[in-house]
Amino acid sequence: MAERVGFEPTVRVSAHLISSQARSTTPAPLRCPVRVSSASGMINEGTGSGYHDKGDKVRFAIAMLLINACVFLSTCSEPPTLLDTIIERGTLRVVTRNSPTTYYLGGDGPTGPEYEFARAFADELGVELEMYSAPTFDAIIPELLTYRADIAAAGMTVTDARRERLRFTTPYQVITQQVVYRMGAKRPRTIEDLVGRRIAVIAGSSHADTLERLKQQLPALAWTEVPASEGDDLLYWVAQKRIDVTLTDSNEFQISRYYHPELRIAFELGQSDELAWALRRGDDPSLYRLAENFMQQLTASQQAQRTLDKYYGYRGEFDYVGTRRFLRHVESRLPQYQEMFDEAAERVDVDWKLLAAVGYQESHWNPDAVSPTGVRGLMMLTRATAGQLGIENRRDPEASISGGARYLVRVRSKIPERIPEPDRTYMALAAYNVGFGHLEDARVLTQRFGKDPDLWKDVREHLPLLAQRKYYTTVRRGYARGWEPVLYVDNIRRYYDLLQWYFSERNRMYRPLVAEDGGGGGSDEAF
Repeated sequence: MAERVGFEPTVRVSAHLISSQARSTTPAPLRCPVRVSSASGMINEGTGSGYHDKGDKVRFAIAMLLINACVFLSTCSEPPTLLDTIIERGTLRVVTRNSPTTYYLGGDGPTGPEYEFARAFADELGVELEMYSAPTFDAIIPELLTYRADIAAAGMTVTDARRERLRFTTPYQVITQQVVYRMGAKRPRTIEDLVGRRIAVIAGSSHADTLERLKQQLPALAWTEVPASEGDDLLYWVAQKRIDVTLTDSNEFQISRYYHPELRIAFELGQSDELAWALRRGDDPSLYRLAENFMQQLTASQQAQRTLDKYYGYRGEFDYVGTRRFLRHVESRLPQYQEMFDEAAERVDVDWKLLAAVGYQESHWNPDAVSPTGVRGLMMLTRATAGQLGIENRRDPEASISGGARYLVRVRSKIPERIPEPDRTYMALAAYNVGFGHLEDARVLTQRFGKDPDLWKDVREHLPLLAQRKYYTTVRRGYARGWEPVLYVDNIRRYYDLLQWYFSERNRMYRPLVAEDGGGGGSDEAF
């Protein structure tokens, strides 16, 4: 299929699960049309009177001919449903937007919350996923209404205006709108403080609708609507001083603040908003019913929470200085060891960026690092662990990286296979730090408190209890500094996401942000 100008390459994902419900082999009953449209109304089945003019008689005769032809040929049936069309076509077409909160091409392929949800739904239907990003946010709904896409999975806010044309599924996330400004500038604290500021929002977005409502009570409020590709572009503009303020959603800022650490929240606007999938309102309900059922099950299960937690759940206290230092080290230190991480990761079948994130957490990619307890090297291996792995020189970066990779995989192999990813890897990282036995103790405590010992979010909550006597005396391995593996995993996830962002094609243009001035060297000119 030819690519459209302005669109990212379409991502196709083959399905692995086939829904017996979707692929019914029962033939549809033979039915013939019983209605024919006319300028004066509909010709109804069973109405043998009331057709007096010549035009009505002609139309009635045509209708009867069509009915007789259907009966004679036995080839006339109801038109296929939208779901039938998708199953026959073999692909589910999903329009989205290119952002960290929805869908983007990472260093190892497509990723993002909406991508994961859409892929699971396509698998449920037994078809391939054809997912693509619209060139601008306000192009998403037209892509749906013109039948290029079957579903819009784009982190779209449910609004009354959109409900007039679209049908929304059960929402999967609740967010708030936030006013964002750059650290060092005067903070706007009220709506009145926005007057006179250089404000830009995405055209066609709920943020533009919000400003329109605010203008009714504050006529002097002015802003620019930009057909930018994504809200992340406007956050970049604020960071570069091209504009003073933009509006964003809380989930977008939750992620993007680590890519643009100069940004701050000024204040929040209005009530909470809901994010959901959108389908065309005029279609038959076949696809909508399955999508709604899928989303209801997703939100009722732990799977939706697992996916959202993968992207948002660990975002804790923001470390501006640490993030700036990390981005500088990506430029200055990582290139020396990137090939070593890549080769070691390939041998044990893990993502090299995950290994690199572990290495940074351990030593800041310093092969000569030594801790007060005697662990040393880039991956900070103990003498005993190095001996088990056959490593003689822990300060040899290649040997240390290879050993760390093998040790991480060895630890992960102890985690029960029933625990799905990414929770299994998170628990392996915690065990890498605190020891597998202490991780098991934390899972025991998690179960005692009625939570899920196979869910990292719940285990993470109970790991710190290992430092409290009333709890560690009741488990097998006793005391542990239980808060350390929590911070350890949180940091690695943060570094891993930053590496994912840094090495993604979309964000290559943002790499000047690692400059010493904090990315504020852009032009003061607005556009």
